[in-house]
Amino acid sequence: MIYWVFVVPVLFWIISGLRVIQEYESGVIFRLGRFAEVKRAGLNWIVPGVDRMVKVDLRTVTRDVPPQDVITHDNVSLKVSAVIYFRVIDAEKAIIQVENFLYATSQLSQTTLRSTLGKLDLDDLLAQREKINKELQQVLDLHTEPWGIKVTAVEVKAIDLPPEMQRAMARQAEAERERRAKVIAAEGEYQAAEKLGMAADVIQAHPSALQLRYLQTLVEISAEKASTTIFPVPIDLLTPFIKLAQGAADQQQLPPQRVPIGVTRE
Repeated sequence: MIYWVFVVPVLFWIISGLRVIQEYESGVIFRLGRFAEVKRAGLNWIVPGVDRMVKVDLRTVTRDVPPQDVITHDNVSLKVSAVIYFRVIDAEKAIIQVENFLYATSQLSQTTLRSTLGKLDLDDLLAQREKINKELQQVLDLHTEPWGIKVTAVEVKAIDLPPEMQRAMARQAEAERERRAKVIAAEGEYQAAEKLGMAADVIQAHPSALQLRYLQTLVEISAEKASTTIFPVPIDLLTPFIKLAQGAADQQQLPPQRVPIGVTRE
């Protein structure tokens, strides 16, 4: 009976010191207030009443950066939001070097977002998104390294422009599209003129090609459902008929030949 009086409390004391750490966690052990060690995943035992364990999640954490008021280098005011991905790589530093590494990383990302984007012009901010994301990641990773935090990625999520700036950009985009349309139309006219010039040279070298082209046009027009078709006939087609008509007219206009008296025409 006396044996159980000592065994039961000891068993209870041993069982109370058992701790289960998940695969994605680490346990930072403090012994009488001082750092002792870092426990890994599995079943671990600490000294009850002497040791204290703080569990740290080692998985990648996703945090939204709230919309920040940013004034760009060319004095354009806008709101920018982002998302940050980071994880703990050193559980000891994450607990000892900073009070709350989640809050500290979130606040640091907000200030870094404002300071980094404030150095850029609006056009660079809209066009160089990938470069900006990489620069933000490098700056944040440099500042969070003493805390045992690894910033894996930063993505600018949304850029909210003022309404007047949106209208100005819309007008600029419309003017750019009109300019491109006019340039394309001019290039098309130029190429068409070149092709027409080449076709004219071929027709000039072969006059019969013009007649064939007219006949082909007649075939194309006859396929259309039109009641009346007015088609100019090339003068070359009528030249033989005109010459015949002129010859007949000349014969009619010649005066009759007089025959002298006493001369008989055989």
